[in-house]
Amino acid sequence: MKSTATDIRKSELAQIHVAKKDLGLDDETYRAMLWAVARVKSAADLDWEGRKRVIDHLKAKGWRNASRRRATPPGNKSALVGKIRALLINHPEGRKEDAYADGIAKRMFNVDKYTWCDEEQLYRIAQALSVSARRTR
Repeated sequence: MKSTATDIRKSELAQIHVAKKDLGLDDETYRAMLWAVARVKSAADLDWEGRKRVIDHLKAKGWRNASRRRATPPGNKSALVGKIRALLINHPEGRKEDAYADGIAKRMFNVDKYTWCDEEQLYRIAQALSVSARRTR
């Protein structure tokens, strides 16, 4: 799937607004930053170079784009990875991040990321998450 310029623009504007929220910028401070960095009053007025400057500025101020998703592995493993992610999201103690399953993979198989596990290992991680969910209900 190819990204169009419009899709890229929307994505970058969304990143800017997420960064505003994550950094806790009030509207006045946010608009002052837009003016100082790119000489615009609204993010909608930014061109591609301005969007890049604003995003770079927000990153320099400590914002990290934490919304990046992990790629789903190819082949038969994708169904097991999907099941593990569903178990993480619907865990009775509250949503668990992928790092939780990474910890299980590291502890059980000495593999840093659970998506790197083979099918048998993924199956066992899913079983461990199911048992954990039953215990906490």
